[in-house]
Amino acid sequence: MNAFEPRTPQELAEALGEAAAAGRTITLGGQFTKQGMGGPLAEAAVTVSTAGLARVLAYEPRDLTVSVEAGLRYAELRELLARDRLMLPLDPPFGERATVGGVVATGTCGPRRRLYGTPRDVVIGMQFATLEGKLIQSGGMVVKNVAGLDLGKLLIGSFGTLAAIAVVNFKLFPVPLCARTFLLRFARLEEAARARDGVLESVLTPAAMDLVSPPAAAQVGREGWLLAVQAGGNPAVIERYGRELPGAEALEQEAEEAFWNGVREFTPRFLAAHPDGAVVRVSATLAQMPAVVEALGVPVVARAGTGVCYGHFGACAAAEAWIKGVCLAAGWKAVIESAPPEKKPGMELWPRPGPDLEVMRRIKRMFDPGNLLNPGRLYGRI
Repeated sequence: MNAFEPRTPQELAEALGEAAAAGRTITLGGQFTKQGMGGPLAEAAVTVSTAGLARVLAYEPRDLTVSVEAGLRYAELRELLARDRLMLPLDPPFGERATVGGVVATGTCGPRRRLYGTPRDVVIGMQFATLEGKLIQSGGMVVKNVAGLDLGKLLIGSFGTLAAIAVVNFKLFPVPLCARTFLLRFARLEEAARARDGVLESVLTPAAMDLVSPPAAAQVGREGWLLAVQAGGNPAVIERYGRELPGAEALEQEAEEAFWNGVREFTPRFLAAHPDGAVVRVSATLAQMPAVVEALGVPVVARAGTGVCYGHFGACAAAEAWIKGVCLAAGWKAVIESAPPEKKPGMELWPRPGPDLEVMRRIKRMFDPGNLLNPGRLYGRI
């Protein structure tokens, strides 16, 4: 197997073009921190890593924009922005080692999705390399960019099955003047769900609102059902949260960061402790979320303000049985997001893809008619 680590976007395009011209299959990644996510990494003739593309190309703090190469580690970008009290609040798992390109290609995000959105909401431009050996520019460096069809959006969440992300442009956000997290603990799920509904129906607009089940809470040093509400703004805003959430434990600074780090990295730590474990992601409605959490019956971390639930199974066979049985019977939308790489070839990771799968396959054929690039990486379907 040949391995390439290009140092420029042009070298990346040339590496893809040469491999494709020879009809050679290609494994594409950055630091390869997410091999457990998505479909199996099939053995390929060529491996291409974008880790060598690690430059900051343009940074305009006053314009709230930054342009970086795909191989830059997300942690490095976070540190750079923090110096100017700016942030890119995606909060992906594997945040210390993950590359910017990997975060975008897998569409990963974390607790602050409720207020700030996913990679699709913060990417304003992109340069990517195709299997034809070309570099394509999509979007730009303007936050309000109206440029017709944005091809770069197709690559977000594609797991590298269409093209190789070389450069990403992001819109940024100022760090709030004050921040505080309010922890509400409950004995029963129903009580936590009612409290969640109360926040959603109030005037409060938290940056993050996560529900953590008792087994998951125990692994971050807590007890019971936890509803974690993160607030940001001026002192008056923070005080309002305190009045609206009486009895909540307030976390600030180091304690707040430690708690959310435990939530963000819960999945990587769980999988490291359970080599045969698997994670099921259920995209539920807000109304469905309590039923999904209860039905999972395993450690759960849920985005309580959006309905996305992550169930952590100690055995991948149990995860597959749950998604094929309970989940399909209830009509919920789910995938096995992470599983042991050696087990995934025989697993059905995405049992109910939906009617848009054929459109996705047609797009795959447009970009990669020979099915050479990360075949099967999108949950075994593409």
